[in-house]
Amino acid sequence: MKRANLEDYLEKGMYGPKQTKIEERKKFLGTIRERIVVALTKSQVMEPGIYPEVEKLMNEHPKTILLLNGELGYTFLSDYINKARQNNIPFSIVRDKDHSTDIGLVLTYQHAIDKEEIYIQKLPSKYSGSKKNSKSKKAPFSFIKGMFKRK
Repeated sequence: MKRANLEDYLEKGMYGPKQTKIEERKKFLGTIRERIVVALTKSQVMEPGIYPEVEKLMNEHPKTILLLNGELGYTFLSDYINKARQNNIPFSIVRDKDHSTDIGLVLTYQHAIDKEEIYIQKLPSKYSGSKKNSKSKKAPFSFIKGMFKRK
């Protein structure tokens, strides 16, 4: 063997195969941006139920792989796992103790698709409004004012 080939072989044995875009892979649960169909944040995955957009994309892209963030509890992931099983989509729970990411779910291919928009925008809750927020912020102060009110 040539010296360069021998060194490459030894490095591959010690450190594993060389990877491109390491920071991107850390963020997107082991895959790269150009392969992703859809991505959800941890907070979106923790919401009750399944995002209908994700369900629709699972139906439209049956040759994908579902990657789930292992930092989240199984109770948050179970609906997505069950949906992946129904659609015969393989899934993997990714745990990386050395790096943390805000991504909770990725539906990805093994090849590049270069989809422009991969994030689903979180819709504001119908209960969160400016009136409710302002009342909840004023409530503690009005209670205190009532205690010290002059008679």
